[in-house]
Parts: sequence; structure tokens; C-alpha cells
Amino acid sequence: MNIRGASRAGLIAAALIAAIYGMARVDLILRARSSYLEGEKWLEWSRKPELKKAFFDAELATREGELSRELAKGKLDRAAYERKAGLARFERDQAVAESSLKYAYVWYQTAAELFSPPENRWSVLARAKMTETRALWKKELDAQKIPYQDYMLE
Repeated sequence: MNIRGASRAGLIAAALIAAIYGMARVDLILRARSSYLEGEKWLEWSRKPELKKAFFDAELATREGELSRELAKGKLDRAAYERKAGLARFERDQAVAESSLKYAYVWYQTAAELFSPPENRWSVLARAKMTETRALWKKELDAQKIPYQDYMLE
């Protein structure tokens, strides 16, 4: 291989490395944005629990519709339908009862810690929201008289 060929191979290798680094960086930024926006959704649900309930009610309706179609086609018997529908209702009730602030905090934490570095707009915003949301979550736990230690909220 002559010098020109080695130089060209080196440039191609450098370009490939730069492209891979760039793609990884973009992927992490997009994941951080997605996690941040998910945290925003849960934080909004803590302020407006009726939105959270409507979301999970819609999921339940979809699941019950699927089960009804399976029952009508004979893929499920009545007992299995009742069991699966009851489980779906239980899962909806559990999701609605869960702390929205806890989930908001975890999504912000994911954006800030899992998808950083590289530091990006979304991880910086998420880090700031983590502090705010953690304080709100502590107030919620105190109001419900649920004992906790700070390490348990990590």
C-alpha cells in the first residue's frame, strides 16, 4: 500500500469514527429529550390527576375492547375473559393510584444521569426539574404520612 492509499484509509477511518460518535451523541440527546418530556407528562399529571385517570381509562377501554373481540371470536371463554378484564381493571387502578411525582422524578433522573454525558439541553433541564420534583414528592409522602429516608428516593 502506498502513502496515498494509507492516507485515504486513515481519512475514511477518521470519518467513520466521527460519524459513529455523532450518531451516538444524537441518540443520547434524543433519548434525554424523550425522558425529559415523559417527566413533564407525569409532572403535569400530578397537577391534573384527571388527565392521568383519563389516559389509563382509555388504555383500559382499549384492552377491554381487545378482550371482548377475543371473547366474540371464541378465543377466550367467559371465565378467562372475566379474569383478564379484572386484571386489566386492577392494573388501571394501580397505575392511577401510583405517585405521579415519583414517576416524574425517575424520568427526569433518567434524562439527567443515564443520557449524559454528553451534557445537553435536556439533561440540564431535567437536572433542574429533579430538584423541584423531589421536593414535591417529599411533601406528598409527608402529607400521606409515609415514612422514608432520603436514600430511598434515589
